[in-house]
Amino acid sequence: MTLSPGTKVRIKTMVPLGHIRTPHYLRGKTGVVERVLGPFKNPEQLAYMVPAPTRTLYRVRFEMGHIWPDAEAPQDTLDAEIYEHWIDQDAP
Repeated sequence: MTLSPGTKVRIKTMVPLGHIRTPHYLRGKTGVVERVLGPFKNPEQLAYMVPAPTRTLYRVRFEMGHIWPDAEAPQDTLDAEIYEHWIDQDAP
């Protein structure tokens, strides 16, 4: 999967055991790819010293009001770096 900046995405709601790199508060939320950071070895597997496949890392931008409905400044944004296996590109 290769996504372009501007692509609307949803973060998967997976709940795997172990070392997780995706913040819980972003799971199930929609955002927009801000930029492609490139391929990196999956840190969720590197933490256990097992072979880690290379995965694309994206910077995804979320509106604060979509993360926290009672946000004081809902138009402000939060950027997070999310690996491709956490991204569902079929966002509404």
